[in-house]
Parts: sequence; C-alpha cells; structure tokens
Amino acid sequence: MANVILGGIEGGATHSKLVLYNGNGEMLVQVAGPGTNHWILGMEECQKRINKMVEQAKCEANLPLEKPLNSLGMSLSGCEQEETNEQLKQELEKNFPELSSYCVVYSDTVGSIAAALEHGGIVLIAGTGSNCLLLNPDGSVHRCGGWGHILGDEGGAWWISHKAIKICFDEQDNFSQPPYPTDAVWKSIQEHYKIKTRFDLLDHCYSKFNKCSFAGLCRLLAVEANNGDKLSQWLFSEAGRVLARHITALLDQVDSKLLEAPGGLPVVCVGSVWLSWKYMKPGFVSQIKKAAGKLQRLSLLRLTTTIATGSVYLAAKAIDFDMPRNYDENHEIFFTYNSDET
Repeated sequence: MANVILGGIEGGATHSKLVLYNGNGEMLVQVAGPGTNHWILGMEECQKRINKMVEQAKCEANLPLEKPLNSLGMSLSGCEQEETNEQLKQELEKNFPELSSYCVVYSDTVGSIAAALEHGGIVLIAGTGSNCLLLNPDGSVHRCGGWGHILGDEGGAWWISHKAIKICFDEQDNFSQPPYPTDAVWKSIQEHYKIKTRFDLLDHCYSKFNKCSFAGLCRLLAVEANNGDKLSQWLFSEAGRVLARHITALLDQVDSKLLEAPGGLPVVCVGSVWLSWKYMKPGFVSQIKKAAGKLQRLSLLRLTTTIATGSVYLAAKAIDFDMPRNYDENHEIFFTYNSDET
C-alpha cells in the first residue's frame, strides 16, 4: 500500500495547502501555496498553481515528477458548480498528464465535512467570505450562502470589515448612530488602509478594491475585541448571529439521523473568523434558540487537520481505494448546545 500515493488540496481565495499520503494512511508531506479560486484567477492560472504545488510536494517527498499520483482530490473555494468542476478536472488531466492518474474536484465545504465526519453533517465556513453546506447520510446536498461579497458572505471577514466601515461612515454622516463608540474601530480602519480621511478609503472600496485585502481589517478588529472594545465585540456577535442563520435555514432539509447523532447536529466550523468565537457566541446562541422547535442539540467542531486531508479521503473514494482513516483524530468539539440546558 505504501506505493499508492494520494494527494489532497485545500484551496482558498487567499492561500492553499496540499498534502500527500501513502496508501497506509501516512502523511508524506505538506506544502503551502497561493490562492486557487478559478473565479478570481481564471481557469488557466488556477491549473498552473495546482500543478506547481503538486510538483513541489513530489520533490519534497522524493517522488519522481514524471510519475502521476494515483488520485488527486481538490476541495477548492469557488467550486460549487458541477459543470465548471468537471471542466477543471478534464483540463488538468489533459494539460498536465504527469499530475495525477485521476482527479476529482469539490467545493471547500465538501472537503471540510469529508475530513471530520464519515456520515455527513454541516460545514459552516467563515473566512474571507462565508458558506454553508449540508451533506446528509444519503448523499443529498443542500446549501445556504456562498454567493460572494456582492450577494452574500454574511459573517465572513469581508462582511465584518464592511459593516465596521459602514457604521463609521454612517455616524460621521449623521445618518445613523452606532451601538457603541467608534473610536477604536475607526483607528483600526485608518491603520489598516493607511488613510486619514473617509475620502482616502474610496480607492480601496472601488478602483483598487481587493477582497482579501479589504477583509484583512477583520484581524485588527479581533485585536480590538480582545482589548475590550465594545463595538468590535458587537461586530463579532453580529457575525455569530448571521452565521447561525445559515444553519437554521437548512434545518428543514437535515436528515433525522444527523439530529439524533451523539452531541446532536454536527457542524464543522472552518475559517479564521471562528478564532473570535468568544465574541461570536452571544449572537450565535441567541439565533439558534429561535429554532428550538426544530433543533434540540448541536455540536460545533474544529478541524485538527487540514481540509486537504478530507480531499485525500475524497481522492481515495473516487478510485474505490480503502484508505485507513480515523475521524476522531481529525476534529475536536469546542461548543455544544442543548435546548434543555439553556
């Protein structure tokens, strides 16, 4: 089994990870790479980046570049449509024949579930953007969100950053008053974008807009939340509230087997915004309580491995290879909700 080599990619809008495993379930190497969202980069550049990461991993694992992997699983941001996923798969296999004997492409949401849960569950992503996917035990899939910053991304870092800026603009326009003083948040905005006035910010919002850079403000807001700033803490609570709405929006489609699982409905939480769970929790719990009639118990899980590991599992499944795996080692529970205890 050691001669079987499987690859898996976790591809985000900003950065990516790739791992190689052998058939015994042992990780050989892990490498980092740039973003691989084809909606941002275009198909051609996305494929080049994927191939370059695989070549780097082969070198570091002392594997011959000319020998294709047995299977490569990719869980990529922006890969929600079967048609474009199939296009990416076919073009990779055609343009880079030494890449892998077989390729399979899924969204990053599917890879997250595959890493942690054998029988399905919900994944809720809150990184640069946001997305939510339900995978039932029968294989049926339902989604909420994942529409990008123009049409969605509620609860993600871009959404939090935009909300912070809008609150400051509205206060200075005397359009509406903020729930808490804006001094610390406005100072963070000025620091992040290196601006002095609101007019200086317009380039960053329009002609020089970059979603990842724009969302970077969220890191400074997290620092201010830790420093005790009430507005920053409120922003993360609001993020928790709208993220919980993604879950409640899917409850009518959840298989009863998931609701009856130990710990209740399992939800895999992915993305850097979850690092501020302490401040997200009040809004999240408040929103979940509103669905008490449909949701009695829930567990929030944090991956202890990369999503790329889930991509390897998907790669193995795609070629009907029975790869050893231990799901309990791949996640930890950081919050449980029980309606009888709240």
